[in-house]
Amino acid sequence: MIRRTLELVALVSVGAGWGVYTGSLMLAVSGAVAGALLWVALDNLRAGLVLRWLSRGEPSTPPAVGAVWAEVGERARKALLKLTRQAADSEAKLAKFLEAMQASPNGVVLLDAGWHIVWCNLTAAQHLGIDGKRDVQQIIKNLVRDPGFTAYLGAGDFSGPVEIPGRDYLQEPPQRISVQVHPYADGRMLLLSRDVTALQQAETMRRDFVANVSHEIRTPLTVLSGFVETMQHLPLDEADRARYLGLMAQQAERMQTLVNDLLTLSRLEGSPVPGTGESFDAGELLDTAMDEARALSQVLAQGSHVLVRVFGPAPRLVGSRNEWHSAVSNLLSNAVRYTPAGGQVSAGWRLLPDGGAELAVADTGPGIAAEHLPRLTERFYRVDRSRSRETGGTGLGLAIVKHVVQRHGAQLRIDSRLGKGSVFTIAVPAQRVRVNGTAD
Repeated sequence: MIRRTLELVALVSVGAGWGVYTGSLMLAVSGAVAGALLWVALDNLRAGLVLRWLSRGEPSTPPAVGAVWAEVGERARKALLKLTRQAADSEAKLAKFLEAMQASPNGVVLLDAGWHIVWCNLTAAQHLGIDGKRDVQQIIKNLVRDPGFTAYLGAGDFSGPVEIPGRDYLQEPPQRISVQVHPYADGRMLLLSRDVTALQQAETMRRDFVANVSHEIRTPLTVLSGFVETMQHLPLDEADRARYLGLMAQQAERMQTLVNDLLTLSRLEGSPVPGTGESFDAGELLDTAMDEARALSQVLAQGSHVLVRVFGPAPRLVGSRNEWHSAVSNLLSNAVRYTPAGGQVSAGWRLLPDGGAELAVADTGPGIAAEHLPRLTERFYRVDRSRSRETGGTGLGLAIVKHVVQRHGAQLRIDSRLGKGSVFTIAVPAQRVRVNGTAD
């Protein structure tokens, strides 16, 4: 500021001095005015250079104009640098925030007060069938035309969600999307979407599971309660009493088997995947399971089934011996239960060229129609319910096998044709196999 004032005083003094030098008061005044006008012109020139520099909005080096305008330019440059850094930080934070919303498993749609789409992530686009770029500024009610969704927006009560069909509503099971609107500042709306297809499917499975368990337990309970009531109110001779007690014991054993299978499934679903610290002889395990199958055959068909061990030497398996015993035992017991008396059940291990191994359990039973094969490992699914109940099956054996196989990274294959018997094969990956005689 002092320099600027000194420049003004100097120019006015020079102009006035020139007039005094010529000896004319009028020229002295005119010279002073001319000096002042020259200073104004120079000052405006400097101001213009600074303003043009400011109009570019770039924090580059300001023009060398001197005086106070140089200070104005320098301060403006520092302010622009600060604003630029703040804008860059804000953009970086916004980008990270949008990246986080893109990574969200839930759909996110930002709407203005007029229901126009401001932004949406890819999940929401998939859920609602909209395009995150093309449909910006489109009214969402015009794009998502489900009547339930339209009524939900129109009602204005957003305390809870609404379920609508998803983009893939023709899939099996049909996709269902839960949508809820959350109002926020200045009438804007945050719309969140969530795929609840799996939850609904799980809820359906839970209801079916409870219904199936209730049904399976109700039958032996009805038999037991009937026999108890009979024995309480009717005089029975020793032969009838013994027969009734035998039937009651059979039904009690059936319930006990069902409970044990349910506990096994629960244990498999709730425990960590078996590690690689334990290994065991798969041949010894198979011999034990075949002895159990022979005992079952003795009960069901007086031991008339022919049980044969086939293939070559068995490997050592890495994993849980108890789980593998449950799986192999269930395959063999199923084969015995569904093979008529006098039929053959064969089982054996073999090593594969890639270092893995296979267990095959084959029977000469009636076989299974192709339409039943995809559902055999479902809980309580039975091809022949009456046959299963006659032989004491719970409908959970193959579900247990499936869980054990999956937990060890193996695969279960089922090959069967009506009248030709069935073959159940478990393929174990190489990382779960050791050749007998090698170190663990």
